[in-house]
Amino acid sequence: MKPSMMRKLATLSERLEEINRLMSSEGVTNNMDTYRKLNQEHAEITPIVEQYHAFVQAEADIKEAQSMLSDPDMKEFAQEEIENGKAKLEAVESALQILLLPKDPNDEKNIILEIRAGTGGDESGLFAGDLFRMYSRYAEKQKWKVEVLSANEGEVGGYKEIIAKIEGYGAYSKMKFESGGHRVQRVPDTETQGRIHTSACTVAILPEVDEVSDVVINPADIRLDTFRASGAGGQHINKTDSAVRITHFPTGIVVECQDGRSQHSNKAQAMMVLAARIKAKQVDEQNSKIASERRNLIGSGDRSERIRTYNYPQGRITDHRINLTLYKIDAITEGDMDELIGALATEHQADLLATLGDDN
Repeated sequence: MKPSMMRKLATLSERLEEINRLMSSEGVTNNMDTYRKLNQEHAEITPIVEQYHAFVQAEADIKEAQSMLSDPDMKEFAQEEIENGKAKLEAVESALQILLLPKDPNDEKNIILEIRAGTGGDESGLFAGDLFRMYSRYAEKQKWKVEVLSANEGEVGGYKEIIAKIEGYGAYSKMKFESGGHRVQRVPDTETQGRIHTSACTVAILPEVDEVSDVVINPADIRLDTFRASGAGGQHINKTDSAVRITHFPTGIVVECQDGRSQHSNKAQAMMVLAARIKAKQVDEQNSKIASERRNLIGSGDRSERIRTYNYPQGRITDHRINLTLYKIDAITEGDMDELIGALATEHQADLLATLGDDN
């Protein structure tokens, strides 16, 4: 292991001892904000320090075994111990490299999910509905909460556009690779000749902004319009101008929310979505400026990028970014996405490790 990494690990080990002292000190809970931060830091670095101690112990065991090689009676045992120690050392070092990878600050956040129908007419709208169902089922399995913020239903079902908030620890870390173009190949119910049609939708995954104040929105830069909500919702929703549309002039972003029961709640939801979109735009612009020569294997997350094809006649789903094909379309579209999401995360991790190797 590189000396620089060993120094970093030794420093983290000392920091963990310091945190343990602070957390056991009298009056530590007087400031709950500080106590929570200490708890979080403790949880983050404990697995790293445990692996570091295992690495140090494995090195010590190898050194001790090497000292026994000169003893004929112990030579065979010593050689076996050295081999075992080296294997353990290699495994621990790999685990440490992964633990030390830079964390995405948004990984633990809730998300704003946006699905929009693309090419394909009514079939595209139906596919948007299928995608929303898939993500909703996956969220249920994760015990996350799904709240529809705005929905523009298609004429024959599905959605022209749907925006939802998904609340749950680690939602962004699992869902962030879903942004992009999704393509479906199947025979629509309305097709009388049995021909396969190709349609598309775009998906955007935005980390929820902690506070709207994280993004500076000048009141003079927005226009607020109210109108009567359309679609399902009963008599109440159609009698009042409760739906809200916010236009942000500097970015050209327009957000509509109409699923809330009051203009106040719709405005609050629209401002939350607007802040998330502005933040995402700022991050995209920043990433463009500092883009490295290596392009992430998972892709840019650009909504125009085709990332996945759902082929119903063949029962397969193909993720084009990692050349992964799974013949379990029924299970995946019912929310069994762990294998797919896990493969994307593993590939991303491998790419980060490769980049880390290039940088050192």
